[in-house]
Amino acid sequence: MVAITVVLEIDPARVDEFLSVMLSNAAASRQEPGCLRFEVARAFDKPNFFALSEIYKDKAAMDAHGQMPHYAPWKELAATGICLSRMAVRGDVIDS
Repeated sequence: MVAITVVLEIDPARVDEFLSVMLSNAAASRQEPGCLRFEVARAFDKPNFFALSEIYKDKAAMDAHGQMPHYAPWKELAATGICLSRMAVRGDVIDS
């Protein structure tokens, strides 16, 4: 298994726009054959901070995720500068 954990700081004025696109992407991602988990979490104390937690059966499934049609709206939105900061960790699951 491989995991992706992403922490995003979203422009506070664009949180609703982010949620519309990301929640749609997450729901469709969970239907991918290689996606084992896709969760979206929001910070209690900073409502414009989000964490994405994704698990895929292997790297090929993770790589395929970025090519799915439902991923394109998120990729386009991210390119607009909606993310004020982003940190991601991608790698093998070593304990679960």
